[in-house]
Formats: sequence, C-alpha cells, structure tokens
Amino acid sequence: MDYKTLVAARRSHRVFDKGELDGAQVQAILRAALLSPTSRNNRGWQFVVVDSPTDLDKLADVKEQGSAFIRDAALAVVVTGCPAHNDCWVEDGSIAAYSMQLQAEELGLASCWVQVRGRRLSDGTKASDVAKGILDIPDEMEVLCIIAFGRKAKETPPHVDDELKWENVHLEKY
Repeated sequence: MDYKTLVAARRSHRVFDKGELDGAQVQAILRAALLSPTSRNNRGWQFVVVDSPTDLDKLADVKEQGSAFIRDAALAVVVTGCPAHNDCWVEDGSIAAYSMQLQAEELGLASCWVQVRGRRLSDGTKASDVAKGILDIPDEMEVLCIIAFGRKAKETPPHVDDELKWENVHLEKY
C-alpha cells in the first residue's frame, strides 16, 4: 500500500472483532514505534505492551470517557515518557504512537488513540496516575496515550480529498 493510500485508510476503530494478534504483527507494530524519529535522537519514550484481559479491563476505566473500548482490544500499547529527561517527550511519543497506528493499518488491523495526558477522573485523579498504578510505571514517567489494537469489526471507508481542510493551510503568512 503506498503512503497516500495508507494515510487515507487509517481510521479510528473503537469496535474490535474477537481474536488475538500474532507475534509478527505485534513485533511489526513495536518496530514502527522504535524506528520513529525523536528530538536529538533521544529515543526517550518507553512502551508498555498489555494483552492481559484483566489489565485491558482495568485500563478501560483509566478515564471517565473515551477509553471503554480498550476492554475489547487484543492489545494495548501505553506510550510513556519522562518530562525531566526529555522536554520533547510529548512530541516524540506522539510520533511513535502514530507510527504504530500506520503500521497497524498497513497490516489490516484496527487501532484507536486514547488520550491520557491532561485527563482526569471526576474525583480529580490524573488518568496518567491511574495507568501508572495499574502497570507499575515509575513515578517519574508520564503516560501520553494508550493505543488500542485489534482486528477490525468492520471496514471503514478511507478519507477522501474532499474532506481536507485546505483553508487551514496558510502560505508565507497566516
């Protein structure tokens, strides 16, 4: 699949078919993350790979809304970084997360980003702290997002060029 087709085809899937991912698929997804570019080639991101149904169920409640579908995923990859050691941890982690999503699409798999950084439960607890508690992530680390992966429950049509917001592109000056 060429890049133009791949980018148009990548959609967020919040419903997954039952079924595990095979080892080669998981390795390809993680390889995409590990090959992603980082600021100053820092490679400061860390990834926690979760396929335990018990832990996926717990991660599904990491925030009030927008994470329940993790429960039905075959796999989740938690993207973390250390703000004290890398001032670009958010950017670096975001590139890695998107790289994993593009790889999943190329493999014919479904994925969806769950925003964790900056989100809280209704009692004020940081979603990042909830995820860190579930997965024993060290205190100095922060959780950027969780990418849920699985088999597509249905095909979604690709984005089309008519949807592009060219009015958001400014030449030379805003």
